[in-house]
Amino acid sequence: MSSSQLLKGILEGCLLAIIAERETYGYEMVEKLASYGFTMVSEGSIYPLLLRMKKEGLVTTTSKTLPSGGPKRKYYKLTAEGHAELEDFKGRWAVISTSVDNILRGINRDII
Repeated sequence: MSSSQLLKGILEGCLLAIIAERETYGYEMVEKLASYGFTMVSEGSIYPLLLRMKKEGLVTTTSKTLPSGGPKRKYYKLTAEGHAELEDFKGRWAVISTSVDNILRGINRDII
């Protein structure tokens, strides 16, 4: 499995967490992801996810004009459904990451 395939499964949860911190725009999310080590993620890879998240009612968008007069930016904000999905993701991630860590460390749990 390539890292891009693995990343697709967790990127939405990471985006929800970033947006939960504060209203943000696409390029800012890419920079935030990169600051946490996700240097392989580009703007082009997050916009389809953001569009799907909007269609699913997890985020809302607002276009804002820059103070410098540049082009408008689309800012994303979590909805109540987005906050609930983030909490669900955190729970699923805790179970999955603990299980994978246990396997990789060779910890055996009651094998039947």
